[in-house]
Amino acid sequence: MKLGSVISLKALLAKPFAKHIRKKVNKWAKNPIETQEKVFQRLIADAVQTQFGKDHDFESIKTYEDFVKRVPVRDYEALRPYVDRVVAGEENILWKGKPIYFAKTSGTTSGAKYIPITAESMPSHVEAARNAILLYIAETGKTNFVNGKMIFLQGSPILEEKHGVQLGRLSGIVAHYVPKYLQKNRMPSWKTNCIEDWETKVEAIVKETLPENMTIISGIPSWVQMYFEKLQKQTGQNVGDIFKNFNLFIFGGVNYEPYRAKFEKLIGRKVDSIELYPASEGFFAYQDSQKEKGMLLQLNSGIFYEFIKAEDFFNKNPKRIILKDVKVGVNYVMLISTNAGLWAYNIGDTVVFTSTTPYRVIVSGRIKHFISAFGEHVIGKEVEQALQEAIAETAITISEFTVAPMINTEKELPYHEWFIEFETAPENVQELAQKIDQSLQSQNSYYLDLIEGKVLQPLKITPVKKDGFKAYMKSVGKLGGQNKVPRLANDRAIAKMLYETNLVN
Repeated sequence: MKLGSVISLKALLAKPFAKHIRKKVNKWAKNPIETQEKVFQRLIADAVQTQFGKDHDFESIKTYEDFVKRVPVRDYEALRPYVDRVVAGEENILWKGKPIYFAKTSGTTSGAKYIPITAESMPSHVEAARNAILLYIAETGKTNFVNGKMIFLQGSPILEEKHGVQLGRLSGIVAHYVPKYLQKNRMPSWKTNCIEDWETKVEAIVKETLPENMTIISGIPSWVQMYFEKLQKQTGQNVGDIFKNFNLFIFGGVNYEPYRAKFEKLIGRKVDSIELYPASEGFFAYQDSQKEKGMLLQLNSGIFYEFIKAEDFFNKNPKRIILKDVKVGVNYVMLISTNAGLWAYNIGDTVVFTSTTPYRVIVSGRIKHFISAFGEHVIGKEVEQALQEAIAETAITISEFTVAPMINTEKELPYHEWFIEFETAPENVQELAQKIDQSLQSQNSYYLDLIEGKVLQPLKITPVKKDGFKAYMKSVGKLGGQNKVPRLANDRAIAKMLYETNLVN
């Protein structure tokens, strides 16, 4: 009786707290330009005496135009001379004092990347995820899930130390900040969460969660899929039958749409979902409504945003704009300046605004993950939409896919090669390829011109063996955690590996 009262109380308190948070969020969301200006001025003021602030004359920065003149756009490699000094233990370099954590990520050109997280920036990583759930409660009125168990498939929470600063994966760092009132609901156990080998970890998670009342499951879709498949294999049941009260899936990292049909099949029914946009550099956005498309951009979290049109990004001096000048439907590279000491920093993501009242975005891809071997400028959003349109209203389901250019062809025109791992394969692969190609042509005029001009031929599909992408990710040391298969590459590195390891049919 006592336990039931506590559970009911938790659900009861969730609604007024959710309404309170919604009011707070609405206050800044309805004043976006003023909110961003305050963030900008505070960032500059707080960093005036840092080494970076002195090197870039922050003292004389009064306006955004001043900032653009003094602070160039940088990626990690360009900012690295400063980061290396922070990692070496120096203080007041990019931000006042020293960071409290380094989020370690895998870099493509420089090995490991160390992204600073400061005492000022850490709270937003935690609050944004919490607020996403609370806004879901405020909109839907649903609170039953707070009584059950919840899981986030994440990296190990074991942290190292580097010159007095703790170091680990972002998801492992955040694991230390689970609120006390959720500690009893949280899964897996600390011991299981610390298992480094991903396959061993998932097996242990399956064993731990099977007897539990799971109500929230969260993680990157590709790795949650692996967990679901192991549950199904062990029990012979759909996930929705194993966990009868599982009704909320929280995800981030990749577009969910290519996985949706597969997930609904594994679960056996539809469940609500919340999309998040977290990164080591900051928690940028979350889905604030089940009715509206896109995620609410976090404008009051110590992050100042700038944007460059993706099509102009590689020009000599591309124009940088701020929030008030963005347009719905345009593909932008997003730049951030943060209270962790990143300045005009290119995180590599491209976004498209779905709304400006309030400002909501979808992640359209990576500025480095595109195909333009022939000037076609094909981006992640386009290939995902093309695939979705092609398999809509069919029984075809996809586990994973990636696309690469086929350039060196002797007796035929070059083409885009699509490597697709089918869960339920089409009767006619060529027919599916034609549908995808038609959708791409309708979305991308450059691609259409190249097809019509006989520079390219229509795309071709190469089926990948079952669990082929899992085997590929394992072979490159990126199985599990926050790692994802790139949707697009402008080279054939992944394609070559798939062929060489005999992972294609």
